[in-house]
Amino acid sequence: MDNWDSSHNSAFLTGQANDPVITLPNPDAHATSIRATALVFADPYSVRLLEYIGRIAPSDATVLIIGETGTGKELAARQVHKMSQRHNGPFIAVNCGAFSETLVESELFGHERGAFTGALSTRGGWFEAANGGTLFLDEIGDLPLAAQVKILRVLQEREVVRLGSRTAIPVDIRLVAATNVNLAEAVQAGHFREDLYYRLNVATFELLPLRDRPGDILPLTKHFIDRYRKRLQLTSIELSADAERALLAYAWPGNIRELENVIHHSLLICKNNIINKADLHLNLAFRITRNENASSKASNMINALESALTSLYEQPNANLFESIEEAIFRTAYEYCENNQVQTGRLLGISRNILRHRLKRYGFLI
Repeated sequence: MDNWDSSHNSAFLTGQANDPVITLPNPDAHATSIRATALVFADPYSVRLLEYIGRIAPSDATVLIIGETGTGKELAARQVHKMSQRHNGPFIAVNCGAFSETLVESELFGHERGAFTGALSTRGGWFEAANGGTLFLDEIGDLPLAAQVKILRVLQEREVVRLGSRTAIPVDIRLVAATNVNLAEAVQAGHFREDLYYRLNVATFELLPLRDRPGDILPLTKHFIDRYRKRLQLTSIELSADAERALLAYAWPGNIRELENVIHHSLLICKNNIINKADLHLNLAFRITRNENASSKASNMINALESALTSLYEQPNANLFESIEEAIFRTAYEYCENNQVQTGRLLGISRNILRHRLKRYGFLI
């Protein structure tokens, strides 16, 4: 499993105007969508993420992207496709939450004529449409269990069977899935198949909320100013210093999509081609300062842990990894008062894996 470590997000860097911007093919066609229409890799966290994408993209490994709504998961998936060997093939994006339970299997796997009421003709599904390229399944955690079983079979057999057919159709696709829910918790709750979760969880990375990658805020702001300035046929627009500070101090609960809407509105009402703080109409209840103490404390604890690990590395120990792993499971198990379900949730692993480790280290008989 190749999971990217997202725990080192403490640095701050203001992006420059020439930072590369990734956009949807036709961003103006998504005005009513909650999806992000632009993504940059300017913040130190985002720079490391782009480097990670560059390492995993050339392979055909399944990718799982985790992040809140509006953080740019589809754009990150498009970057994986662009940097892969499949970049000349199709990129098909499907929102799993957009289909009813009765139609989702037909949409994904296709159907034969007469397979169900209303199936007046044969039609291939999205897996077939993505043949030779990349299939992006957004909000995969919303899929019903029956569809999850079939997706698992497609990943294992590399073939699909349309509804109403017994003939398997070979497909050559790379799957990139995304979710805004904790799939490990969904597995524990019985809402997501454990075997599919581990099949998806090969190359995994997280798109942090915009508030946690502040170096991306100003480059995105400049991009949206330029886009809407051209659409509104305005001359050059200046962003005042107090507006910049307000943008960086805001928590962005709606992430990149909210930032785009704020900038669009500010261009409609600003005077003398200058966007001031008052033009942004930000909700002061979402100022980022409310999280600074907790973030600082967490950062200090991570630094202390890293220092402790460095000290351990300097001491010869043939079983160092096992000793550290044992300490993690022991302290987590004790913290949860020997409750296996809560310990599994805390560590983000299944109960079966937890029991195996607890038995291995003598905490269970």
